[in-house]
Amino acid sequence: MTRAVVLGGGFAGVLVAKVLARHADEVTVVEGGRYPDGPGVRPELPQAFHSHVLVTAGAEALDTLLPGTLEALLARGAHRRGLPDGALILSADGWFRRHETGAFMVSCSRWLMDHVIRQRALADGAVTVRERTRVLGLAGDASRVTGVLIAHEDGSRETLGADLVVDATGRRSRAGRWLTAIGGPGVEEEVLDPGLAYSTRIYRAPRALAAGLPAVMVHPRPERGRPGYGATLFPIEDGRWIFTLTGTREARPPSDEPGFTDCARSLRSPLAAELLAAAEPLGGVRPFRATANRRRFFERLPLPEGFLVVGDALTAVNPVYSHGMSVALLGAVRLDRELAERGARPGALPAIQAAMAEVASESWRMATEQDRARAVAEAVAEAAGAGAGAGPEVGPASAPLSAARQQMRAKVSRAVLGSPVLMTRLFRAQTLVPAQMRVPAPTPVPAQTPVPSGPALPAPSSGRPAAPPLDTDEAVAQFPELRDWWFSARGVQPPVPGRAP
Repeated sequence: MTRAVVLGGGFAGVLVAKVLARHADEVTVVEGGRYPDGPGVRPELPQAFHSHVLVTAGAEALDTLLPGTLEALLARGAHRRGLPDGALILSADGWFRRHETGAFMVSCSRWLMDHVIRQRALADGAVTVRERTRVLGLAGDASRVTGVLIAHEDGSRETLGADLVVDATGRRSRAGRWLTAIGGPGVEEEVLDPGLAYSTRIYRAPRALAAGLPAVMVHPRPERGRPGYGATLFPIEDGRWIFTLTGTREARPPSDEPGFTDCARSLRSPLAAELLAAAEPLGGVRPFRATANRRRFFERLPLPEGFLVVGDALTAVNPVYSHGMSVALLGAVRLDRELAERGARPGALPAIQAAMAEVASESWRMATEQDRARAVAEAVAEAAGAGAGAGPEVGPASAPLSAARQQMRAKVSRAVLGSPVLMTRLFRAQTLVPAQMRVPAPTPVPAQTPVPSGPALPAPSSGRPAAPPLDTDEAVAQFPELRDWWFSARGVQPPVPGRAP
């Protein structure tokens, strides 16, 4: 392969270009916008105003692909939080206790994440980026893609010839249209839209909590016939927090300031609202609605030679699961391995396309299963609240069966809260860690608050009864820095460490 062109210079596109530069003589990225000089706002990336994290497998893939980049992010102010030993998580059935599982997340602004990774990926000059350049379509025919037709900022047009064209344009990819325009096949698409909506605001953290705040997550729980709200509060760089409210069609979080504040106060725990009351808002509330799960089955097509689809252009899951960037990193690492083993000859591309789909398959399975379960839970709650059948998902005949499934799910969820083994399996799976993968020790920057002594979770075979559920005060008391602030602000004494509640 002598020349590769990557369509889209976002997160996935830059990573793929870095990989291709190891296997091609010339790599060009076609990017519609213009990169800021630092970690700045990009108008073509509205989702950057919302929470973005790397999960365990993605963070490890980042250091495989670009060694030292994870450490560089932490040095620039990103935060590493263990799950759940560095996080306060209120599930639908109660608070998680702190427990080391080897799973973790890395939180910072999307602007910082993109800037640091882009800077390191493009530093050696092996990739050329054409900014402010639009993709108009593919060159070639149904048998082979020979390049891409582009339009420059001044309106002039050009065809870039290429041995390989890679679509990394994300959720809004037009690859299906481009293919049919040159006589190629139409692509099968599956969409599951849970109707999830976001509202997000960034805050200046109080100095006492700027560095040591655990991640805070409140899972939604339908109540009184209405869907519940969820929330996340993550520390990011420069002493800031990013707070996101989530809800579905029947309970969309407000995007006006008073409504947003009131919604935070209505959450199942007062913790997030109390923290925000002590912080300084920076800018307004930003809504976001494009959260559908979308999978395009390019791997099932007889694609023209010289064309590949990656990242969200191939499989995009509901952003609430925080998998998008990590799957893009895993895909880039897999692409590197496939090219090294198979080469970039035309006959290898169908297998490589299938490999790209395989990388995203587990994330897709988890996201769609959970979104379907959430839809059923909300329908059951609505049916219970209305005293009748609840609509398209659950009718009078299916409501008892769905209720039974929900009872079983709640039983399993409560078991996870009290079992170190189940907890470890859960968080490793949610952070895309394969069962056989060994997670290395945390990077030693910055030091994290040690886990205080407290009532141990019973071993699965100990015969001891499950530990009782925690209330908010007991959950907060597990984190010394937050504990001191939380109880002093309210003028009460914290629970005694080491004593069972």
